[in-house]
Amino acid sequence: MERILIVDDDKDFQFAISNVLKDEGYDVIAMSNGIGAFKKIKNYSPNLVLLDVKLPDVDGMKILEEIKKIDKDFIVIMITGHGGINEAVKAMKLGAFDYISKPFDNRDLIIRIKKALQNLSREVESLRKTLSEKAVVERVEGESTQIKRVLEKVKIIAPTNLTVIIQGESGTGKELIARMIHRESKRKDKPFITIDSGAIPEALAESELFGYEKGAFTGSDKKKEGRFEQANQGTLFFDEMTNLSDSIQMKLLRVIEERKLQHLGGTKEIDLNVRIIAATNIDFYAAVKSGNFRNDLFQRLNEFHISLPPLRERKEDITILAKHFLDKANKEFNRKVKGFAADAMKFLHYYHWPGNVRELKNVIKKAVILIDYDISEYITLANLSPDMIKPYDEIDIIKTLDKGSSFKNITNNFERDLIKKALTKAGNNKTYAAKILKIQRKTLYRKMINLGMTR
Repeated sequence: MERILIVDDDKDFQFAISNVLKDEGYDVIAMSNGIGAFKKIKNYSPNLVLLDVKLPDVDGMKILEEIKKIDKDFIVIMITGHGGINEAVKAMKLGAFDYISKPFDNRDLIIRIKKALQNLSREVESLRKTLSEKAVVERVEGESTQIKRVLEKVKIIAPTNLTVIIQGESGTGKELIARMIHRESKRKDKPFITIDSGAIPEALAESELFGYEKGAFTGSDKKKEGRFEQANQGTLFFDEMTNLSDSIQMKLLRVIEERKLQHLGGTKEIDLNVRIIAATNIDFYAAVKSGNFRNDLFQRLNEFHISLPPLRERKEDITILAKHFLDKANKEFNRKVKGFAADAMKFLHYYHWPGNVRELKNVIKKAVILIDYDISEYITLANLSPDMIKPYDEIDIIKTLDKGSSFKNITNNFERDLIKKALTKAGNNKTYAAKILKIQRKTLYRKMINLGMTR
């Protein structure tokens, strides 16, 4: 449960927002002054702070500066009752993740908080991958014609320096393909830097991308490299690039064309040698046509294009992917799940997978964690999410009834299958099988006779 600290001297506001956040599942605590907030930050260790600009004892901007001295990556969303743009820009330059003006819509606040915490999760995961020397290189799995075509394109484009656009729905593996291109390129020993274009606040986008000099703005107490410099000689991956504002797109175009940049507050030109890979989950052409993305920047980026198919269009890969994710989950959680029961695998092929490969991976990880070895060592339909299975069960039962099967036949088949699995688990020992099924041995034997399972 993520922890949120509210720092605001308005008691009514504290009470209302605390209830809204608690309803969303957050652990919330509220303070009315800055001095108390510092103590709570040290003792309570919140994941995010909602900080009012105007407080009775200390100015909110000063608190923000002090928080950033404790931890420059601390997530702070500033709250202002005045809505002044200069104040908001100052807060962002001091390191605030976002700002919001009173009065605001509660849903807007929730969206901003979730975006901030998701960004934190991505950074933590990225750091974990970087630091873990034992991290296993993720592979693209599959034997379908569609995925073979994608891998062939990767093989062709990787050795070149061409800019690449990767297009596909969320969860199809765009970053994975980008990392493959980098790994198989001449830049493989140089940095691979990612940037989530949708997670950068507008006020910070330029400094985040291009860096800044000491004293460029209030709070810039030291020089900072931007993402382009960090990726120099390597690859810079823009995730969801169509989220960038028009002004940043224009500056980005100039940097790409000139292969040079200047820090904010600086005059020195810095030479760049960076390969760009841009990803989007929407149609790039449609974004250009609607005016949401600059055509000149698109034409500059579109030197090579890779489209990733959704999982529902490559269902022949599901068995391979499911086994791959099962192996990874077994290693991660130290489990020994042997495989998939027929009903579970049938469902995996039936389901439409709106979250694509990422959703399949998460479903299998959850099933591995929740499996009960006393019932089965294989993932069954019962181990999968009920919300996913409900429509499947209804359709499957209707199809079965349409074929002429009676309710009794359906239930008998279910009991027969369950007893077979228990007997297999028990090494054909009926006493032990009855214990697994939590029924009397006599009841088990009677059911086996009625189901024609005895010789």
